[in-house]
Amino acid sequence: MKIGVLGTGMVGHAIASKLIALGHEVMMGSRTANNPKTEAWASNAGTGGHSGTFADTAAFGEMVFNCTNGSASMAALNAAGHERLNGKIVIDLANVLPPDERRSESLGEQIQKAFPLAKVVKTLNTINCDLMVDPHRLSASHTLFLSGSDDGAKKAVRGLLESFGWSDILDLGDISTARATEDYLRLWLAAWRVLGTPAFNVKVVR
Repeated sequence: MKIGVLGTGMVGHAIASKLIALGHEVMMGSRTANNPKTEAWASNAGTGGHSGTFADTAAFGEMVFNCTNGSASMAALNAAGHERLNGKIVIDLANVLPPDERRSESLGEQIQKAFPLAKVVKTLNTINCDLMVDPHRLSASHTLFLSGSDDGAKKAVRGLLESFGWSDILDLGDISTARATEDYLRLWLAAWRVLGTPAFNVKVVR
């Protein structure tokens, strides 16, 4: 599958590299053409790795990951372009840092409202990027959350997440439930300060 990854930070690199390892063709996108980070990643990724602008990446991908900083996500997606995202699954991993207590909607909801013809799925935003792509770094099973209003899109994303190694995936419901996982960021940051490591997650015990 051709997959676009918007964002050149740690999360974007982790996701894009995992997708390459799984045999997908991947383009990493940034604000500008000839970005040194995207070009370096594509060079190391081999024949399946490509670099481009946000617009190039959105056009390239059959599915698109938003791995940008949450405070810049709307600008990045607007640069990608509505017409290039229409009908596509947009997997939103972003959190707004620091958490904005004034927001009445989650970022996931804002993206879905701004791009009504895209199929937005919120997931992977409750864990560190190393765990996103390798849940077996922890010794016990742990839970990943999924939010989205399109059941077909969530099924496709679940399949991709399972290829990452995830087995305990809890579907919280429509995109409005992204508020819950984005609000969890405050607890995650507090736990990180106490534990001194981002290598942790929660388990929903049924």
